[in-house]
Amino acid sequence: MISTHILDTTKGMAATGVTVILEQKNNDSWKEIGTDKTNTDGRIVFNCPKEQGIYRLTFQIEEYYQNEEHFFLNTPIIFQVKNTERKYHVPLLLNPYGYSTYRGT
Repeated sequence: MISTHILDTTKGMAATGVTVILEQKNNDSWKEIGTDKTNTDGRIVFNCPKEQGIYRLTFQIEEYYQNEEHFFLNTPIIFQVKNTERKYHVPLLLNPYGYSTYRGT
């Protein structure tokens, strides 16, 4: 139901081996649903329940850029799931000094 991928736009390649944490908001706290590392194609598909709610993906990009100059550290993206009948794909387009995201299909 929830997947992601990371494209390093500076290198024009998938960002492999990046740890991503998926959490669901529970009142005033966050419950971890899963943690994984991006594969060789920069992708992760989380095996999670199909539940409405507010979710957060935290991309551990500080670890990815450990030997390179960079500005952003670990990057959270918070989004909502309303329709549990569809997939939610949340990609990250990344470079050392910026990032963007969108709701994919």
